[in-house]
Amino acid sequence: MTVFYFLVQQMMYFVIPLMVVALGGMFSERSGIVNIALDGTMIAGAFVATVFLNKTQGLWSGQSQLLAALLIAGLSGMIFILPHAFSAVTLGTSQMISGIALNLIAPAMSIFFARIIFDSMRIPFKNTFMLTKVPVLGDIPLIGRMFFQNAYITTYLGIIIMLVSWYVVFKTRFGLRLRSSGEYPQATAAVGINVKHLRYAGVLISGFLAGMGGIIFVVPTSNVFTGTVAGYGFLALSVLVFGQWRPHKIFYSALLFGLAKSISSAYSAIPFLVSLNLPSEVYKMMPYVFTIFMLILTSRNPQAPRAAGKAYISSE
Repeated sequence: MTVFYFLVQQMMYFVIPLMVVALGGMFSERSGIVNIALDGTMIAGAFVATVFLNKTQGLWSGQSQLLAALLIAGLSGMIFILPHAFSAVTLGTSQMISGIALNLIAPAMSIFFARIIFDSMRIPFKNTFMLTKVPVLGDIPLIGRMFFQNAYITTYLGIIIMLVSWYVVFKTRFGLRLRSSGEYPQATAAVGINVKHLRYAGVLISGFLAGMGGIIFVVPTSNVFTGTVAGYGFLALSVLVFGQWRPHKIFYSALLFGLAKSISSAYSAIPFLVSLNLPSEVYKMMPYVFTIFMLILTSRNPQAPRAAGKAYISSE
């Protein structure tokens, strides 16, 4: 049973950033802009946030420091994704090319500036953010030990983001207009709605969530940032597709991908897997093999927004 608790706790460390970043991709694609720069945006957000954590760790600590880092990471992600928004929305150029360019720029940029600031490509920080036990909730049988012990506040924040995303996209006027922009932009514009403004909003929300996702991924899994998020932005794209661009399905999809990732990272603590005597590489490639398998299954019935990836040229 102890192994089960451990596996669930480890799984949440991977599920939450996957879900948050995939939700960011959902906002962008629901508006009609494909954002494959999620990985680069995660790196940009994680870089700025870890620099902040490093520089403030002697003056500030605890959950308020982490919340400030999350906000900074989100804002950094918005700024980083602006060129993609300008290129795709204002100029109407290829959304793939600008996204790829940002994915290539982010790791090089983070390593370059890390060497300038720290004379090293590694940015260390003190991880003082784990909640050993949430008062009262941590004492609940079974559930308390799985979700309210050895947890991070980002877990609960991620669930809130998922619920808010569902409400915004499907229960608000803004969400209706956003979805309309990604399905029928010409019809949306015909009723007097500014499609370009909606698409800018979708991309910027995407950048904010992906930037947050970068530090949400780094904090529970390491105490140093080295200019990479292990391709998590690309895994988040797979979660988005498998989740059919719907928040609750993205959550379920993230659970499956997170389970595969947690097994690949913590297989040495699971006696059954250790007894199989398989090479470690078998477990490490599991999330990526699983990604290919799930994309094959979902490719037969894609439900992407109809106008996603297509430039909108205003008639004005």
